[in-house]
Amino acid sequence: MENKNQNSRVQNLALAAMFMAIGLVLPFLTGQIPQIGSMLLPMHLPVLLCGLICGWQYGGLVGFVLPLLRYLLFGMPPIYPTGAAMAFELAAYGILAGWLYAHSRWKCVKALYVCLIGAMLGGRLVWGLAEVLLLGLGGSAFTWAAFLAGAFTNAIPGIILQLVFIPAFMVALDRTGLRRFSHAHNPAKKES
Repeated sequence: MENKNQNSRVQNLALAAMFMAIGLVLPFLTGQIPQIGSMLLPMHLPVLLCGLICGWQYGGLVGFVLPLLRYLLFGMPPIYPTGAAMAFELAAYGILAGWLYAHSRWKCVKALYVCLIGAMLGGRLVWGLAEVLLLGLGGSAFTWAAFLAGAFTNAIPGIILQLVFIPAFMVALDRTGLRRFSHAHNPAKKES
């Protein structure tokens, strides 16, 4: 039993490192154009997947470190206030996605959507609070309109991408047997 737990920890650590690497590279697909990156939210995908697949601890850690490490390596996103606020936002995404999914009664697509939406709303709320605090310390204001634009209006393409790609990816993992959904709620479908 202890060997199985050790193998699981090693596997989760390796997967978390892979998600970190993907998060470092994926924003290059937006061509380093901040407007496109803020719409497609490329660092959100690996953090949410890390939380769902590896657990909330790994998702939270990868989420917090990713924007800070990306700033140190590539100078993007700007560390203040964007990168610092993103560190808290992405940590919240990883923690909430992983915790909600781990505590959902079933591991299925429906539960996945509930967890994703909960994590996305919670992460955006944490981002807004971080922006208020960080900008307040700098003597600037963060308005309600800026929150709505940054958290929802400008992010609609990224939100849609997350709601389409992540469930499709998790279903592919289930079908290949790499990560199975729990089908305990459906007596006709037995776990493998």
